[in-house]
Amino acid sequence: MAQWNQLQQLETRYLEQLYHLYSDSFPMELRQFLAPWIESQDWAYAANKESHATLVFHNLLGEIDQQYSRFLQENNVLYQHNLRRIKQHLQSKYLEKPMEIARIVARCLWEEQRLLQTATTAAQDGTASHPSGTVVTEKQQILEHNLQDIRKRVQDMEQKMKMLENLQDDFDFNYKTLKSQGATRQKMSQLEQMLSALDQLRRMAGLLSAMDFVQKNLTDDELADWKRRQQIACIGGPPNICLDRLETWITSLAESQLQIRQQIKKLEELQQKVSYKGDPIIQHRPALEEKIVDLFRNLMKSAFVVERQPCMPMHPDRPLVIKTGVQFTNKVRLLVKFPELNYQLKIKVIIDKSRKFNILGTNTKVMNMEESNNGSLSAEFKHLVSGCLLVSILASLIVTEELHLITFETEVYHQGLKIDLETHSLPVVVISNICQMPNAWASILWYNMLTNHPKNVNFFTKPPVGTWDQVAEVLSWQFSSTTKRGLTIEQLTTLAEKLLGPCVNYSGCQITWAKFCKENMVGKGFSFWVWLDNIIDLVKKYILALWNEGYILGFISKERERAILSPKPPGTFLLRFSESSKEGGITFTWVEKDISGKTQIQSVEPYTKQQLNSMSFAEIIMGYKIMDATNILVSPLVYLFPEIPKEDAFGKYCRPEAAPEAELGDPCRLGGWEFYPGRVVPRSFLYSHHQQTDRRIHY
Repeated sequence: MAQWNQLQQLETRYLEQLYHLYSDSFPMELRQFLAPWIESQDWAYAANKESHATLVFHNLLGEIDQQYSRFLQENNVLYQHNLRRIKQHLQSKYLEKPMEIARIVARCLWEEQRLLQTATTAAQDGTASHPSGTVVTEKQQILEHNLQDIRKRVQDMEQKMKMLENLQDDFDFNYKTLKSQGATRQKMSQLEQMLSALDQLRRMAGLLSAMDFVQKNLTDDELADWKRRQQIACIGGPPNICLDRLETWITSLAESQLQIRQQIKKLEELQQKVSYKGDPIIQHRPALEEKIVDLFRNLMKSAFVVERQPCMPMHPDRPLVIKTGVQFTNKVRLLVKFPELNYQLKIKVIIDKSRKFNILGTNTKVMNMEESNNGSLSAEFKHLVSGCLLVSILASLIVTEELHLITFETEVYHQGLKIDLETHSLPVVVISNICQMPNAWASILWYNMLTNHPKNVNFFTKPPVGTWDQVAEVLSWQFSSTTKRGLTIEQLTTLAEKLLGPCVNYSGCQITWAKFCKENMVGKGFSFWVWLDNIIDLVKKYILALWNEGYILGFISKERERAILSPKPPGTFLLRFSESSKEGGITFTWVEKDISGKTQIQSVEPYTKQQLNSMSFAEIIMGYKIMDATNILVSPLVYLFPEIPKEDAFGKYCRPEAAPEAELGDPCRLGGWEFYPGRVVPRSFLYSHHQQTDRRIHY
């Protein structure tokens, strides 16, 4: 199936990302009209070779002419008009720069492929259409069928055990009778048939092999997949981590194993009554019993899991980071739902079993079925407190790169068996000051993005590299997990450029841990992650509503900003994040005409959290004024890009004005700003115009 056709079948949330991919530079209509031809060209090669780019560009214009002729025959006036407009735009913009359009198309096609891959992976994980985890894959259907088959075979075995006991009594009676009376050949033949039937009933190895196979599917595949999904959910990914179905499956298998164990014990009783040469009970019963006990033990050990990873209640969006002296929560669960175990298992919590780390608060609790909504056997620790690290074993690492494990231990006594259970949290980072949170969270992101190993506390002694595809997905999650909107493909491409520099195709490009978090960006005094994390904080605390509305382009290069604003009428503006502010800043850039009529692109000095504490960003935009050449206050902001009236976009987020707009009362001074009723004017702008200096503030 053609790539464009596959994209049309995606869910709405993916289609929204697709819409953001296209703009006037490469209209979606053109992608739709010429989909097969566009996908047949080598745009990446054209983006790097001008002669080929020129050829492809002229072929593109030819394809547009052919499509126009088709619409002409169909008398489709609207499509004719749109296609003519698109061709004129392409000719005016790319006739002298064919490599630029080739680069744009190549990047769009690559981003489409990445979007398809993301959607496919989500569907395979059961996250695409059923975020609650109710979808059943073909593999899970097979597992369900195998479990049903085992339950049926165990029930059949239960019936056969009763038949076996009766048959064995008959055999014992007939054998003794024939032996005392002198058996005829016919009667001995009947006895041999009875012995053969008895022998068949006593064989269970096949059923145990089937159990072993299903158990491996449950623990090595399904449970491992759930643990990986939990890792992804911890760093902002899809929250598809429901355990109820797994609990049902594991409980069913555990019940079947206990039934088989009882049946094996019954066989021992029967063997003591009647035995014969080659009796499979004598030969195989000890091995069968050992096998079923091992299966049950291993299943119980695998079924003891951390349902909710360590998290401080004040920072629910950043689990696995713990501050000393601050309470954090945890929840463990046994995926074997046996009512007889209710209030029988006492859980003990330990941090760093082999290292000098202590834990305060109540570190023991009994598992019960009352705390959960569905009656599962669980224990939730709500008042754990991490103590100080007494001895740092990984002295070569900084605190925010040291990983620690929280261990949960208990003992199960069930039907004569004693089983030691132990499970671990994902590695956590312990900090002593909240200012260490950004770097600690970066460590959590990097670890859970790149490894499935649940206990690799030495990960950061030699951290592996990540690819841009992995990093891009995780970066988008940092926004989508706490807001209603993740990052668009164009926004991610801008971030890729900041990390990796200009490139046609970022897929597969490697990013080191140092590049992501430790090294300063080119020309900056701070790292990529410090800059981005402060922007995330800015969005969540000060401009969340505007971000959710899609009003903030946010991450956009200077070149791209100029390209999309230049054709727009004066007063058109866009909102983007500052590239120079370490603490996180947002600014707006607008279009205006100078005295000669030449288009100018102007920007204002970024607004930081300090200014946004005093006035909302929407109110700043609505009331923003500058002095024109005649010393009259005017608003340079009219239409939010592409063409949304400023009042429609931001009016609903502003408080009612305290005075009519025409009246300017006495200003209230705060920092570098002068506040008038309903508006804010930077004093630097006012003063610069009085002094007849350039009012542009560059970023």
